Amino acid sequence: MVKIGYRTAKTAIGTALSISIAQLAGLHNFASAGIITILCIQVTKKRSLQTAWARFVACVVAMLFSYIFFRGIGYYPFTVGLLLLFFIPTTVWLKVNEGIVTSSVIILHLYAARQFTWSIIFNELLLIAIGMSVALLMNMYMPSAEKKLKEYQRIVEDLFRIILKEIVRYLRTNETDWDGKELPLAAETLQQAKQLALRNVENRMLRYEDEYVHYFRMRERQLEIIERVLPLVTSLTYTVEQRMMIADFIDKLSDAIHPGNTADRFLRELYDMRKRFETMPLPKTREEFEERAALLHLVKELEQYLIIKSQFGVSERKK
Repeated sequence: MVKIGYRTAKTAIGTALSISIAQLAGLHNFASAGIITILCIQVTKKRSLQTAWARFVACVVAMLFSYIFFRGIGYYPFTVGLLLLFFIPTTVWLKVNEGIVTSSVIILHLYAARQFTWSIIFNELLLIAIGMSVALLMNMYMPSAEKKLKEYQRIVEDLFRIILKEIVRYLRTNETDWDGKELPLAAETLQQAKQLALRNVENRMLRYEDEYVHYFRMRERQLEIIERVLPLVTSLTYTVEQRMMIADFIDKLSDAIHPGNTADRFLRELYDMRKRFETMPLPKTREEFEERAALLHLVKELEQYLIIKSQFGVSERKK
């Protein structure tokens, strides 16, 4: 079964509505109001407003160019081509090139009318106003992304938990049968989640950021650290006491993955563990020395992992 999305439904309803209004108002070329509505309905409120403004400015410029070229040269096909030759670079320079298609329709209306009167200009302005107003009205409704964002959050945390548990398993057993599929899946999920979070921000006209954008960026930075430490973990072969202590710490850390801020508590635990390391006997062999040096590097990376989460908690409290 074909699924009809909310944007498709809005476009269909908005197009029919704008054509009906333009037709009831007795406007010439009333179907063009529907075309303008189709072009102005975008995926977010912010983008819809930006597009509508760009098209309006481009249409005004198009009328000005049409007056200059059609009055100065005449109503000939080559005049339309010459007009577009100058008009299109102008819209690019003004950064309103999104309005080229809509403006071209207006230009062709004026060409077909073969005259330039206030009533014709008023007709075109009303077509633009109706098409854009209906599009903006349709775009006032945007379905909430909250449920989907929370689902992405849950998936990311589950993937992180699996990855950390596999690190713990290797540290305790040296088993290397994990295929690592959760790593690319986590990266892909974070990318999708971040895009949705940014789109959600654009639908909140008075807010530039929100907690989900910060959250998924934070997890992205943490994933970079995890990817960096995995080769370090798998290079460990010599079992020392500190290795099991770190495994126990990561195990507890994996059980505490959630949006709340527990990083400060784990940072204190990590600090205490490093202090215990300093009181333990020095390595007796080269292998033990190399292993403990690598483990110390791992602890520093875990510290960075937790600092990133701690900073996320601070930024949330400041809001």
